[in-house]
Amino acid sequence: MPTNTYDAIGGREAVEAVVSDFYDRVFDDDDLEHYFADTDPEALFAHQVRFISAVAGGPVEYDGRDMREAHDHLGIAPADFDTVADYLEAALRENGVDEPHVETILGAVADLKDPIVGR
Repeated sequence: MPTNTYDAIGGREAVEAVVSDFYDRVFDDDDLEHYFADTDPEALFAHQVRFISAVAGGPVEYDGRDMREAHDHLGIAPADFDTVADYLEAALRENGVDEPHVETILGAVADLKDPIVGR
């Protein structure tokens, strides 16, 4: 029996599938592309896999920068943050993640809205 969200959704393979679908959506959105113009997609993918794994209770410790510091230079609009969160939700659901686990992951993302868009 899985003991956490990470195990319940299928572990690293499932997280990688979600993140891949998520970035397909994000990178296909013309309104968001300017945020990622100077970003290495492979590094971003690996970073996001670590982040999702950590918030899902996986055997990964998130070691990224402070969220405000990492995003401050981007000037992310609240509506764009919401769009990105919606894309993550769609990717989670498309990959068969059950509702309680979707809520766990999206809850962790929602907690980051103020540090990411707050100025």
